Amino acid sequence: MDPINVLPITTEELKHIVKHEVLGYEAISDLDTVYAVLDDENQKYAVMIIPAKQQERPAWAFVLARVIGDIVVIDEDGPADKPLHQALMKNAGIPREKIVLAYKNESIPTQEC
Repeated sequence: MDPINVLPITTEELKHIVKHEVLGYEAISDLDTVYAVLDDENQKYAVMIIPAKQQERPAWAFVLARVIGDIVVIDEDGPADKPLHQALMKNAGIPREKIVLAYKNESIPTQEC
């Protein structure tokens, strides 16, 4: 059987994939409001949590990701039961070598501005 040629994912496609997966975290409950912050121009995507009750820490970033060329850099990766990096691999077929877990001190590509 001949090997299948897989075309590389463009930056535009990768931005769309990351945005789609980040949007999957949005939710509203009695405890929290969880919403996506999407910045296509700067290729940065986040999920913020706003607690329903005033707390010492009123809002915080749950997921933080950015696209650098053909790499996804994840600075914060949400819950242990549904991390973004696993969703990108499972749902979108992004290879692990195209995902940098910056929160685990993996090296970020030097082409970053």
